[in-house]
Amino acid sequence: MSKALRWSEKWFRRGLWLLAFVFAWFLMGLGSTIVGDLPQVEQQRTLDDFLDPQRAPALKAGIQQADRSERDLQAELEQLQLQQQAAQASHRAARDSFQQWLATRTATQRPDQDDELVQRTRALDNLRQAERAALAAVEARQQSLLDVRQGRDRAQAELRELTEDARQRFDSARRAQELRVFAYRLALTLPLLALAGWLFVRKRHTSAWPFVWGFIIFAGFAFFVELVPYLPSYGGYVHYIVGIVITVLGGRHAIAALQRYQERQRQAETLPDTERRQALDYDLALTRLAKGVCPGCERTVDLKDPANDFCPHCGICLHNRCSACRTRKNAFARYCHGCGEPAAVNPGPASGAVDVPAPAA
Repeated sequence: MSKALRWSEKWFRRGLWLLAFVFAWFLMGLGSTIVGDLPQVEQQRTLDDFLDPQRAPALKAGIQQADRSERDLQAELEQLQLQQQAAQASHRAARDSFQQWLATRTATQRPDQDDELVQRTRALDNLRQAERAALAAVEARQQSLLDVRQGRDRAQAELRELTEDARQRFDSARRAQELRVFAYRLALTLPLLALAGWLFVRKRHTSAWPFVWGFIIFAGFAFFVELVPYLPSYGGYVHYIVGIVITVLGGRHAIAALQRYQERQRQAETLPDTERRQALDYDLALTRLAKGVCPGCERTVDLKDPANDFCPHCGICLHNRCSACRTRKNAFARYCHGCGEPAAVNPGPASGAVDVPAPAA
């Protein structure tokens, strides 16, 4: 259609399309902000909200206390283990020294060393007792540490059970919340889509068409970008069902529109040639002719053939002759390209003799 427009009109139309997209952009920004803020109407709940309000805090506090006790006991155990190692080393060294001394005394057979033997034996026993005491302290701390760990494990197991039960209730509540938010989005975007459809059918050819198309673009964006990604999935069933419903509804509308178009074409083809050409839009007729199709029935016609004065499919006149200079011209042209005479409507072929003045454009 752009080939039939004036140069300035082309740029005006481009500017109006730019206006439509700018208008749509602002509407989409506003819509995105509103849709993004819709979840705030619902209280944002967390998993902790579904835990036992009495048992869960006590278990968490017990686990934290067990962790602190474990760290303290582990530090004490490490100190006691060092003391045990030192006692073992002292006992081992004293025992080795005693055995060497005892071997020397046995070799020398000196009775005057019996008192020293008693003292050394007593000292070795004391070291052995100290080693056993250190070992007992280590074992006691290990037992305490084991008790703390087992208590913590029991608390963690109980907390996991509470958390699992709470998670199920939390997931159910979250799904319900998502459905409510989706319902809010649907209640907002579906009327916009319906209004866009009405504007497309009734208002897209009016003088306010840039705003109409801008709103249509915005409504399509709000529905397919702001709403469709939030459709509940349920394993993909919802997406496929919604796709099937939209396809069926769109297909039925397209089939009905095609049938209405075909009926209008059949009715138009029964009208006289003059009325049919007068009913066609001038720019639309020139656009179709530039594409090599009949302006009346939109079927392909060989317009380069000088014998094709009428469409062989619907019979509409495509070429006639100027009433002044008899030049063969486009039947839809408003002026003769040979002499500039205002065009006349010729009901006959290009070789016809009678011209009827065309209505003022």
